[in-house]
Amino acid sequence: MPLKVAFELSDKDLKYFRRRLKEVWEEGQGRKQSEIISAASDLLTTTRDSDVPDFVKERMEHLGVMIAMLEDEEWKLGEPERGHVLKAMAYFAEPQDLIPDTIPGIGFLDDAIMVELVCQELQHEIDAFRDFCKFRTAEEKKRGADAYLTREEWLSARRQQLQARMRRRRRGRRIRRSSGAGGGRGPLSLF
Repeated sequence: MPLKVAFELSDKDLKYFRRRLKEVWEEGQGRKQSEIISAASDLLTTTRDSDVPDFVKERMEHLGVMIAMLEDEEWKLGEPERGHVLKAMAYFAEPQDLIPDTIPGIGFLDDAIMVELVCQELQHEIDAFRDFCKFRTAEEKKRGADAYLTREEWLSARRQQLQARMRRRRRGRRIRRSSGAGGGRGPLSLF
């Protein structure tokens, strides 16, 4: 018979996890992009192949979106956004988890919490990337052979629009945070 456990993380708890994310990034600044992506991919594969709670599986799929965002050659995520994503994902390259992954049922809970926090930090980047993917898929379906733009031209135009929106939203969030309208999250941010 399964046991359902529900809990809520307080602002103090969230502050602790955000601080831990920041510490991991500062400790591992020398990590290569390939190392971070590889570690995140390994974690994603492990959780997909494991019997983990739905909460964990759902969060890990978000990790897959972040990996795709970095590896998608047509998205061409530039700096500093690429650095933000890598910085946020550095926790997954850390060999010492807060909760060892080998503990049944809860071993990936800390990873899921970190993915959730990273998704909050990178909300605008993730939203823009998802919109780009939807646009790309829709355009590929409706484009005819006689289209006046090349594939790279129309992808470039949409990419520029979405990345500009992403930057405007991030700047707006920084302004709201500095004016005291932080939207419910703690003052500690990775960026």
